[in-house]
Amino acid sequence: MMAGLFQSTGWPSVVAVVGNWFGKKKRGLIMGIWNAHTSVGNITGSLVASALLKYGWGWSTAVPGLGIAFIGLMVFLFLPVSPESVGANNDEEDEECSPKKDGEEISEPLLRSEKEEVESAVGFIEAWKIPGVAPFALCLFFAKLVAYTFLYWLPFYINHTAIDGRYLSDEESGNLSTLFDVGGVVGGILAGHISDHLNARAITAASFMYCAIPALFFYRSYGNISMTMNIILMLITGMFVNGPYALITTAVSADLGTHSSLKGNARALATVTAIIDGTGSIGAAIGPLLTGYISAKSWNAVFTMLMAAALVAGLLLTRLVVSEVATKIQESRSCPGPPPVEV
Repeated sequence: MMAGLFQSTGWPSVVAVVGNWFGKKKRGLIMGIWNAHTSVGNITGSLVASALLKYGWGWSTAVPGLGIAFIGLMVFLFLPVSPESVGANNDEEDEECSPKKDGEEISEPLLRSEKEEVESAVGFIEAWKIPGVAPFALCLFFAKLVAYTFLYWLPFYINHTAIDGRYLSDEESGNLSTLFDVGGVVGGILAGHISDHLNARAITAASFMYCAIPALFFYRSYGNISMTMNIILMLITGMFVNGPYALITTAVSADLGTHSSLKGNARALATVTAIIDGTGSIGAAIGPLLTGYISAKSWNAVFTMLMAAALVAGLLLTRLVVSEVATKIQESRSCPGPPPVEV
């Protein structure tokens, strides 16, 4: 618990820093690529733990801890928090664009557009009241429940499920389960790129969550046919499960935390990010806990729980999706048509 307490301080801070450097127009793709570090870290952590097992479990904790301390020192000494801190200018193109051109369908119809000036850091309660924060936070609760259940239980599930009539060893199961994170890397980048292209974060996140439902069903039903089928379905499942999770914890959090009404307050950005990711972390704790009890009875019940969680995550964004769709329809009607052709 103490380790988790101190490690949790990192995410809101780094999202705030990255959000300061990149404007909304390119934020989804850039943060999707940047967020790949989470999956790479999961894979690396598993490999490091496996490599150090022969020296004792303590080294599997101590060596990553020393790595965190070293990187923390490097960040403290060399990371510029914002363009202003090094005399650089913000993205002028992003600043000059109006909110409608800026692709803020997530935030603009939902966040207050009145002239609200925030001179100091936004408080915890005030951040919760920003329209869009609560739905995305609750959506991430269920999205992270699914993602972390897979992260923690997938090696055990693979080890106890015959694939093509053969049970894999502990090491083989652990190595195979890392492909879920490989799919997560693709999903995070794809979700960010699509959301930038459509200028619609909620539509993208909800669509990925709905697509995760059949992906989970097919993985449970057909993943044991052959190793090739298992790998393909695992990659697809990882893509749809981790895609919205990556999008919400990065680009969405930065969008909601840097709305024009907040005057780009980095402290507001970190607070909003902490609320959204913290709510998701509760789901990340509950999911694996429930799986421990449910899996003793039936793995079908576990996957049913995961599919239900994915469905609820998508439904929680319904109001935001409707708002974005309405904005898209309004924009399409307001666009001038082609000039008449002279005969």
